[in-house]
Amino acid sequence: MTVDRARAYARVMRTLRDIGPVKLLSSEQAVARHAADALLFCADIAHDRAARAAYSAFGAVHEQLVVSGRWTSESAGALADDVWACGPGLDVPLLRAA
Repeated sequence: MTVDRARAYARVMRTLRDIGPVKLLSSEQAVARHAADALLFCADIAHDRAARAAYSAFGAVHEQLVVSGRWTSESAGALADDVWACGPGLDVPLLRAA
């Protein structure tokens, strides 16, 4: 875990604490919290099926929040960015053109 990941986790928890009870159902808060937890303790997203599943479930919640109009795409996107930042990210090497 890195300092940046810990800070992202703190932002997610602060968002859930501050606006979650007003704008999120308890089940939606639980999905977001679970995704943040799974990613925080994930060492390699490519090989951690549970972390990928948790983030996928959160993605469905994220999409529903925007489609339903309950959250703006900007607000939901900021939360999604913070949840993703809890994890190790993707370390994919870039191939240079020959």
